[in-house]
Amino acid sequence: MKRKFFAALTLAATLLLTACGGGQSGDKPADKPAATAESTLKIGATPAPHAEILEQIKPDLKEQGVNLEIVEFNDYVQPNIALNDKELDANFFQHEPYLNDFVKEHKEMKLKNAGGIHVEPMGIYSHKVKDLTELTEGAIVSIPNDPTNGGRALLLLQKAGLIQLKDGTGAEATLQDITGNPRNLTIREVEAAQLPRTLDDVDISIINTNFALNADLNPMKDALFIEDKDSPYVNIVTVRDGDENRDDIKKLLAALKSDKVKKFILDKYTGAIVPAF
Repeated sequence: MKRKFFAALTLAATLLLTACGGGQSGDKPADKPAATAESTLKIGATPAPHAEILEQIKPDLKEQGVNLEIVEFNDYVQPNIALNDKELDANFFQHEPYLNDFVKEHKEMKLKNAGGIHVEPMGIYSHKVKDLTELTEGAIVSIPNDPTNGGRALLLLQKAGLIQLKDGTGAEATLQDITGNPRNLTIREVEAAQLPRTLDDVDISIINTNFALNADLNPMKDALFIEDKDSPYVNIVTVRDGDENRDDIKKLLAALKSDKVKKFILDKYTGAIVPAF
């Protein structure tokens, strides 16, 4: 009697385990790994060259489980605001002096340089003269109106021998720092993105390379004078403070600093843009 009872009890336990999934199934292996979830990394960039460079690494990041979404901007203010407001995960359009100046003006924003990628030498362009020696008395010059790029433009004008600045003046130079202006140049401050549009109205314009490229200007062929290739204004990837340690941001930086991207920059821009890694 006891043997029948225990046999029945053992059978019932076996059936219960099978019903609850304790048994092995040939259709669903118990140790099958879960699929890796793909993450989306949203980055703001100006169209050329930043968005063009980012397009090159989309497939590489895709293989690593990161879907890169590029949001294009045509100004130097909104990308940092969007990043601070968490509408972006990173942005790629500015150099560190500009970022530092921006953060000083917006102390509530905790933004950080995650890594330098390339240098875009600033150049002097014209539709009216073919050489700076042709500039006449009272010639009109347009420069960027943001403090950092405006100071950078004034330093370039000084290097070209067109103006003289106070001794020791650096990237924060302003019009008030001009101590010598032998041609009595009239200098107008204009939003950086609009500078190419001023070329028909001014004698010369100092334009950032990304906006020059957007206007089909080739810095190596069209610029009358250009910064040296050792310019300190390295374009950087910017993130919110602390996000530089995120896995997807690290993958982004590694992809941007690859041999593939270096070759693309050298082949595509033929010296107008220089890798900084």
